[in-house]
Amino acid sequence: MNLLLDEYMNYLAMEKGVSLNTLEAYSRDIGRFLAFIEAKGLKGIQDISSDHVITYLGMQRRQGLSSASVNRGVTAIRGFYRYLVAEKKVDENPVAHIESSKAWMRLPDTLTREEMTRLIEAPSGEGPSDLRDAAMLELLYATGLRVSELIDLTTNSINWQAGYLIARGKGNKERVVPIGRTALAVLNLYMEKSRPEFLKGKESGILFLNRFGRGLTRQGIWKIVRKYATQVGLAGKVHPHTFRHSFATHLLEGGADLRSVQAMLGHADIATTQVYTHVTRERLREVHRKFHPRG
Repeated sequence: MNLLLDEYMNYLAMEKGVSLNTLEAYSRDIGRFLAFIEAKGLKGIQDISSDHVITYLGMQRRQGLSSASVNRGVTAIRGFYRYLVAEKKVDENPVAHIESSKAWMRLPDTLTREEMTRLIEAPSGEGPSDLRDAAMLELLYATGLRVSELIDLTTNSINWQAGYLIARGKGNKERVVPIGRTALAVLNLYMEKSRPEFLKGKESGILFLNRFGRGLTRQGIWKIVRKYATQVGLAGKVHPHTFRHSFATHLLEGGADLRSVQAMLGHADIATTQVYTHVTRERLREVHRKFHPRG
């Protein structure tokens, strides 16, 4: 079984271009599962059933693993079995009908539209940092970018005339994401008035810079987000990924189709995007409970 795991890791690395971090995470998740199976006395990959997978996942939850970790394990094992089925190593995928999102998922944290407006309008000054922060928050919400993708943006990533950007996501895959008029206007203001102040005559292709003219780090962005979240009374409710969650949820609430949202987020599997439909349904229930006379 471990030989099959090695073959799968090579397949992900060579043919799918999966990042090193993802490879290591999947290898750990699948390796733990195979160790559990061997401890049960099962020697062949064909002997594993859906019941074995469910028992394993339940054990992980009892051991205190987070919902995110359990869900990642489901994704890793499901992908492993898809590969085995395609390679005719097994006949069936025992994980095919196990839905992590419904069984163990913790719904992502999102802000209401009103809360998001308060947050992205918080940087109200005219200084270089204020203009940069306003552009950065607007862009995070307008595009749903991961923080790692935001850090990697260059001035050449933006098509200023057409109003979209090229994001480089997981597995080094590129995707096109619309920016929107509001975010583009604020971004233009940053480029004209603020970014030259950070550069101080130096040259850099990185889009968002710190006061030393170097690219912002994850920690730097988190500090900026936390600063404004505290300022508008949302401390403890906001982290950088909240923008991504809110972006997707608000699009779906507004009537966007799931496939379009999947493309903008850069999700390889639409099942990952479907988590946001659970969020919108929860909000509908909340509205019903609050306003219906028999809710």
